[in-house]
Amino acid sequence: MTAGRRLTPPQLRELFLFEHLDDNQLDWLATRGWAVTHTAGQPIYTEGEPATCFVVLLSGTVSLSRNIRGDDVELSRTDQTGVYGGATQAYLGDQVPQLYNNTMHAITDAEVYELPAAEFGPVVRQWFPMAMHLLEGLFFGMRNSNNAVAERERLLALGSLSAGLTHELNNPAAAAVRATAVLRDKVAGMRQKLAMIADGRLDGERLHGLVELQETAVKKAANAPKRTALETSDLEDTIGDWLDDHDVTGAWDLAPTLVAGGVEVPWLEDVATCIGDIDLEPAVRWLAYTIETELLMGEIDDAVARISGLVGAAKQYSQLDRGPFQVVDVHDLLDATLIMLNGKIPSGVRVVTQFDRALPAIPAYAAELNQVWTNLIDNGVAAMHGQGTLTITTGLDPTGDCLSVEIADTGTGIPPEVRPRIFEPFFTTKPVGEGTGLGLDISYRIVVKKHHGDIRVSSQPGDTRFTVLLPLRESR
Repeated sequence: MTAGRRLTPPQLRELFLFEHLDDNQLDWLATRGWAVTHTAGQPIYTEGEPATCFVVLLSGTVSLSRNIRGDDVELSRTDQTGVYGGATQAYLGDQVPQLYNNTMHAITDAEVYELPAAEFGPVVRQWFPMAMHLLEGLFFGMRNSNNAVAERERLLALGSLSAGLTHELNNPAAAAVRATAVLRDKVAGMRQKLAMIADGRLDGERLHGLVELQETAVKKAANAPKRTALETSDLEDTIGDWLDDHDVTGAWDLAPTLVAGGVEVPWLEDVATCIGDIDLEPAVRWLAYTIETELLMGEIDDAVARISGLVGAAKQYSQLDRGPFQVVDVHDLLDATLIMLNGKIPSGVRVVTQFDRALPAIPAYAAELNQVWTNLIDNGVAAMHGQGTLTITTGLDPTGDCLSVEIADTGTGIPPEVRPRIFEPFFTTKPVGEGTGLGLDISYRIVVKKHHGDIRVSSQPGDTRFTVLLPLRESR
């Protein structure tokens, strides 16, 4: 502790923390502490160092921050005279490590009153013995309770997201496995038909023409037009009739594949002209195998792309490979969160997104904003009990200084009598065992405390809206 000026007992009594102490206690404080000035930008104390001082703010503005995975995360900022920090657990003595659990910075020039923890802790126990027993019970009880609930909350969230992601990954993976198995059979069939075609009955010119037709078939399959069910059925009948007229057996089996590959009758006429009637059936079947293999490879490509997209969404959601604080597009975060939660959203709930993609990127803690979206979307879905509409809208707030994200649901609404309490820790309206009451509390702290934004709610039956406001520029 750096020596500074002394404060008189009347000056100390002006601080709300000491206003009810008696004269002897104030005399003790006046002879033990010092008023010390710290210049703007300097730390008053630093997280992790031995907690040697109990600190009370006299003037100026200070901030409290914590180091989380190498990043300084601001917890609060204040200029209220009398607020305190530092060795706030000195009264627990050696029951807990006596280290600063955060860092206090002077945002402006600030004067603080510093008391040596080694003396302040024991005298507090001596002055307030009953209060110390109560505080010890509260401290250790709340710590154990918070650890248990937070661990359970993390496990539930992880299990839910893992189940949803596994479900989403299973569909394209199963499609790729199925397509691969069918593709193997079709390739074997192509080898057999090629052997029949190339057994000497076709001269080099016609064989070369057939190869060119195969290349055309591949291009047709890759660019097959989208048809309605009625158009597809009519074209299958037309091609089936053409195949029957040319004595190609199994027309009912070949026609759907040819139509799916974009084949029409004029192209089949070109095949007949090139090959001739004698070898037409093996040629058509070989070309049908070519089309089907191309379609199957397209299915595999689509399935693998979906898997890659899901992995990318999980990566975007977790932000594991990125710095905690970065400039982000909020829409990327919302898209990733919706993909991660897709397995939890019932089929009766319709998700509508009204995104203003022209909005600028903003400085934010991306992974923690994803936690906010997860909590708000999960609450909205739960409120609709399997039926309703979830609407997510982005835009600018009326001031133009903040980006706005509104998450609305058509659920039962929040009763007016409980609405003032929804951001309180451990308060929940869900049945016992279904909610911990930490989701909205965590969301509030992330938006308001860390991003210096705001989170608002309006609710009536059938229309509940949570609006998150995030500053467009970093708040210093």
